[in-house]
Amino acid sequence: MTRIAFIGGGNMARSLIGGLLKTGAPAANLRVAEPMAQARESLGRDFGVATFADNRLAVAEADVLVLAVKPQVMPAIHAELRDTLQRNRPLLISIAAGVRIDQLERWFGNLLPIVRCMPNTPALIGAGATGLCANLRVTPQQREHAQHILDAVGITRWLDDEALMDTVTAISGSGPAYFFAVVEALEDAAVAQGMPRETARILATQTCLGAGRMLVESNEAPATLRQRVTSPNGTTQAALESFSADQLPRVVARAVAAATKRGAELAAALDKE
Repeated sequence: MTRIAFIGGGNMARSLIGGLLKTGAPAANLRVAEPMAQARESLGRDFGVATFADNRLAVAEADVLVLAVKPQVMPAIHAELRDTLQRNRPLLISIAAGVRIDQLERWFGNLLPIVRCMPNTPALIGAGATGLCANLRVTPQQREHAQHILDAVGITRWLDDEALMDTVTAISGSGPAYFFAVVEALEDAAVAQGMPRETARILATQTCLGAGRMLVESNEAPATLRQRVTSPNGTTQAALESFSADQLPRVVARAVAAATKRGAELAAALDKE
């Protein structure tokens, strides 16, 4: 059985642990290192997994190590883990936004099989979207292990070009915030028309939920579904023409480009560590 250790016991680690347990992974095979005593107690109580304050104890016998920490924390933990990882050579999975594989190799050793992935916050409810890429040391079986772990909280897609991971971050990693911003704008627009805020929020939220389900369950292109809703000279066409006049596609493209650029900048800043 695969033994999996997590460094960091925050929300994303909790979602992955919960997802793995639902897929049948034994709690005895999962370990978590977490510096906060209260968080350790909560993890042990909620999931029945072994918890540690010492990172080295957590990873000592791991086949897979999941780095579930903030990017800025990564350089600080490599000194205590590098020797153990070089000796045991587990599969290293990083979910830290913007941290490149070559940086992980520099910090933890270039002999390790490494998977870089970018999940998003809907993973917390089992509806995540994750992009993954791997270095050349990752075996087909290890790719399956990595995919199984992330599939436990949503859907996964592999990328051959790591440069596209910044785009993954911009689309699915940051994407939930764009979606929330659109719902917020719909709500505010309805309130401006005189609708009570609670009603506006419920209608906007349910509409977006329904539209999202139609996209997923129909397996049809968003353009096709959009066209079906749009009657000639109707209300939807009037709204879409307003979007077009305000250059919505360009607005979205610029936003994604800005997020992509920022992801690369954050990674570059870690090169100084």
